[in-house]
Amino acid sequence: MERFLSLIHRISHIPAFTAATALFVLMIMTFCDVILRSVFNSPIEAATELTRILMAITVFSVLPIISSTERQIAVDLTDPIFDHFRISRIRDGLVHLASGVMLYWPILRIWALAERTREYGDVTEYLAIPQYLVGWFIAFATAITAVSMIFTGFLYLFSPKLLERSL
Repeated sequence: MERFLSLIHRISHIPAFTAATALFVLMIMTFCDVILRSVFNSPIEAATELTRILMAITVFSVLPIISSTERQIAVDLTDPIFDHFRISRIRDGLVHLASGVMLYWPILRIWALAERTREYGDVTEYLAIPQYLVGWFIAFATAITAVSMIFTGFLYLFSPKLLERSL
């Protein structure tokens, strides 16, 4: 099991690297767009569509990591109650499991919308990038998020010591 967790930890660097690369490209593009717009009065025409695509890649690439390692914003209104009864681990496991299962419906909807844009042949305005590719990426990243949340939920419930070492 520890070898499996080690493998998952190494694989988790791929989405983080993808997000970092997309964010770096976005930063360089924005810098160039501002310089070209200010100095030469000639902005990058496709900057808006590239910004949208790169932001989607950045956000959805790190979604599995953020969701399974609890780095998202959380409101802890019930923590004193659950900590008092020492069942916060069970609550966290059930929340992860329920959240992972509930992502099934958004995945289906995103996939259906991506397929619709593929059937219609929708492309971006300037670069003619097929829009369904972004939809497929979002659906795939959301599916990975669902699987990682379910796996984390099971770790909370059945192997909390292993979870503490992996996070």
